[in-house]
Amino acid sequence: MHTPPAPLHHSSTQPDLRLGYVWTIAFIAALGGLLFGYDWVVIGGAKPFYEVYFHLVSEFQIGWANSCALLGCFAGSLVAGAAADKLGRKKLLVISAFLFAASSILTGWAAGFAAFIFWRITGGIAIGLASNISPLYIAEISPAQWRGRLVSLNQLAIVIGILAAQLANWRIAQKIPPELHGVVVASSWNAQYGWRWMFTAVAVPAILFLCSAPFIPESPRWLASRGRAQAAVEVLRRLGGDFYAQSELAAIEKSLCAPHPRTAWRDLLASPGRKLVAIGAALAVLQQWSGINILFNYAQEVYHSAGYGVSEILFNIVITGAINLIFTVVAMLLVDRLGRRRLMIFGCLTVGVSHLASSMAYRSHAHGASVLILTLCAIACYAMSLAPVTWVLIAEIFPNRMRAAAVSASVAVLWVASFALTYTFPLLNHSLGTSGAFLIYASICFAGAVFVLFAVPETKGRSLESLEGSGAR
Repeated sequence: MHTPPAPLHHSSTQPDLRLGYVWTIAFIAALGGLLFGYDWVVIGGAKPFYEVYFHLVSEFQIGWANSCALLGCFAGSLVAGAAADKLGRKKLLVISAFLFAASSILTGWAAGFAAFIFWRITGGIAIGLASNISPLYIAEISPAQWRGRLVSLNQLAIVIGILAAQLANWRIAQKIPPELHGVVVASSWNAQYGWRWMFTAVAVPAILFLCSAPFIPESPRWLASRGRAQAAVEVLRRLGGDFYAQSELAAIEKSLCAPHPRTAWRDLLASPGRKLVAIGAALAVLQQWSGINILFNYAQEVYHSAGYGVSEILFNIVITGAINLIFTVVAMLLVDRLGRRRLMIFGCLTVGVSHLASSMAYRSHAHGASVLILTLCAIACYAMSLAPVTWVLIAEIFPNRMRAAAVSASVAVLWVASFALTYTFPLLNHSLGTSGAFLIYASICFAGAVFVLFAVPETKGRSLESLEGSGAR
């Protein structure tokens, strides 16, 4: 039985939301997303140079170097749910910040390929933790009518991190004339030191996150679940005043008193919520197998196939990051107006059409601006839909008693799907060509639109507790 809260004294029967405070703590939590985005994409710009430095030549070596961090992402996701329930959301955010800072420096200054792989995997663990805890924490501190925008703030931070990595890669890399190859490139500053500074730069925002995270409050829903009702009340009061604290805590306590045991991630398939876990996992797979991350992690191959040189590729990557950021802001304005399902269906269809057009362009040997425009269209549509809304839905659809474990399982599936996508692209590109690879991604997007239409519930504007008791479950 939870300890009853102290009496609340309020003069109003309407919530007095302190949106400035809510946005501030959500922004600090979203720094985990910024680090996630930077560490996830930095490898795309560093790739041409560390491959030369470590003498990577086979598809296996190239795919392993580019995808090994995903094993850490998977591991971090698996432990995130249980750790978040045991230690709290706040402590996990601090731990992920520390791992980001340490792994970025040690990856950048790895002496050998084995050390590079080890620290990339460690950085992946940080990504796995942050990708779970940041949206989970933001969802749990957000008022229902603002939750879509606030959770989307995490995705905005991710794309800011992506753009920061792309800008850093572009500015750090010294221009190499396209006619220079081999020994000259291997002895260049880029191959010896430039890629190292690309990885190391993420330590700056990581230290900022590490210094800021201790000042945010713990999740009131986690506090209530641990029998610390008075502490939960204090946090809720700071978020929205006395009436808001009273009504929210009553709903939280009611949901926690439901006759269900706390769920561990390994028990999810046997729980009454297994249908929701299946939906969360399918959304995670759809987001990754839509193929957009290929445009970030394998930009060199994609744009090289379109006839661009290394310096032009790095600049094109910055353009993709800017488009990604602009349309993520658009998504934040729409997600609480149009709803989750509409945006997801729109994204699946438009990204699919863009991929299909890209496949046809590659098949007809189109080069230059036409391919760039098609990839930018795909990124813009993805940024408005699948990128942010998948995280919003995964943070929303699960009941309080199983949310941390179910989010952990869904995000773990996301990283398995991401590993499969990232590892197999060099093989697909080699066997089917870029055209064939993008045709596969287009087909997955169209199938995803059908899945969302018939299987995914709408969660717009509803409290987490009301969703738990609704027929959508």
